[in-house]
Amino acid sequence: MYMSKMFLPTRREVQAEAEALSHQLMLRAGLIRKIASGIYSYLPLGYKAIRKIENIVREEMNIAGAQELLLPALLPAEPYQQTGRWDIYGPLMFRLKDRNERDFCLGPTHEEIITETVKAEIKSYRHLPLNLYQIQTKYRDELRPRFGVMRGREFIMKDAYSFDRDQAGLDESYMKMHDAYVNIFDRCSLDYIVVDADSGSIGGSNSQEFMVKSDVGEDTVVFCEKCGYAANIEKAECKINKNKVSDEALLEKQKVHTPNVKTVEELEGFLKDSAQKIVKTMLYKADEKIIAVLIRGDREVNEVKLYNLLGCKELEMANAETVKKITGAEVGFAGPVDLKVEIYADLEVGLMANFYTGANDTDYHLKNVNVDRDFKVVKFADLRNITESDPCPECGSKIGIAQGIEVGHIFKLGTKYSSALDCTYIDEDGKEKLMIMGCYGIGVSRVAAAIIEQNSDENGIIWPLSIAPYHVIVVPVMASDKVQFELAEKIYNNLLSVGIQTIIDDRDERAGVKFKDADLIGIPIRITVGKKAGEGIVELKERKDTKVTEINVEDCVVRIKTILSNV
Repeated sequence: MYMSKMFLPTRREVQAEAEALSHQLMLRAGLIRKIASGIYSYLPLGYKAIRKIENIVREEMNIAGAQELLLPALLPAEPYQQTGRWDIYGPLMFRLKDRNERDFCLGPTHEEIITETVKAEIKSYRHLPLNLYQIQTKYRDELRPRFGVMRGREFIMKDAYSFDRDQAGLDESYMKMHDAYVNIFDRCSLDYIVVDADSGSIGGSNSQEFMVKSDVGEDTVVFCEKCGYAANIEKAECKINKNKVSDEALLEKQKVHTPNVKTVEELEGFLKDSAQKIVKTMLYKADEKIIAVLIRGDREVNEVKLYNLLGCKELEMANAETVKKITGAEVGFAGPVDLKVEIYADLEVGLMANFYTGANDTDYHLKNVNVDRDFKVVKFADLRNITESDPCPECGSKIGIAQGIEVGHIFKLGTKYSSALDCTYIDEDGKEKLMIMGCYGIGVSRVAAAIIEQNSDENGIIWPLSIAPYHVIVVPVMASDKVQFELAEKIYNNLLSVGIQTIIDDRDERAGVKFKDADLIGIPIRITVGKKAGEGIVELKERKDTKVTEINVEDCVVRIKTILSNV
């Protein structure tokens, strides 16, 4: 491809809103352009990289025995209503009506639709197991789209769905997908870890995420170097030492005047006591019911654990108006004593004695509050985020916590969807049984961003050979110099003739501009044709290295084929 003919609008600067490095570089390198919040066009260079990722995914899925199909993106409401997810997805789902006022949505994910498809066609155990996948655009109306294509409202996803006769079959299908994902992310040159995860709105018994460590990752990963334990913080279990239950004698409850002292930090300073002696009372709206959650002052509520415990469809913090209505006090002074709602408490609260809480009276707190004597708890459960001071849930060793980008997620769904949608088969004894399902997703567009996060420097992108939109860029230092340009074209044509994806920078620009653009767009190999062109000598440089090597023009194809031999 001649660079002068390419649609490649590179930029020196980007908008201030581009916080993530990958977002900045994808804009600067002319890979994407924003159309609306969370919605991007892929320009030719960016789309070539996306297609490379898709092809790796496709090859490994096919090797694992999955079959590709394509389901519609415009979907009827009925299957989602049958599973309850029409309500569960809430405002995250793009909804619309056709001319007959029938409800539709733009597909956020396709468990219901693939289940309906298989249900209509597969009747016998002889046709199982079955694994079907697609690579398609998904739509989710994210509250806060950010980081470019990493969290968009429209994104490219590979989603696969397995159907088996029994749990043993699902376990086998699941491991095949696990291994295929390992191959995919290895081929994409990603540094990743596999973590236990919450299944969220997808559902199922258990799941794992493939996480790329990154400072801009929106997920938090907990890991143990000693035993290899790894989990999303939403899933990581907090172990408590039941022997640490307080042996203090119960003291008389007292009301303390705490004027305008609302936060735990302010209360610590005012009381001259530790946050570990304070219990926060958090009010939540779970569907249409208000409930209270108690947690130690230095802890954070894990809303995913709470959501799973309650089994509700929607969960959100109660607003200030609701807090005042329930407690009679302003925000910051809620407490469990005499509270007329169900109270749930983190396990640590059950170990505490003589703690501080809000008094349900503005500018007042209570001292020496105790469970059972002063209030009742409906249920104690692990309801907090794990911290680096907690032991590993598996081996008790020290844990680490890092930010991560979720690039893949695999689920054991069981019969969640087959039961709701009556997806059955007839076994060898003539009995009707529910199919056992799994589902397996990869965020293709997010993988592209994750690759750039891990493969870049101050000059731009450093594409891995397997993903690079082009493998070689040939740069004549002076395109107006006949000797240089003719030699550059000869090299360019020789590389094309052996199937090597190549660009020639034929623009009438200074050499420095050409080199900067070559580094910015991240082409792995650069051949520079300069002052020694008349001698048949050119320079070879790999983008990932600073070393420049002079080689004879006749050796170009062989040298480059050697570099590319590991693709």
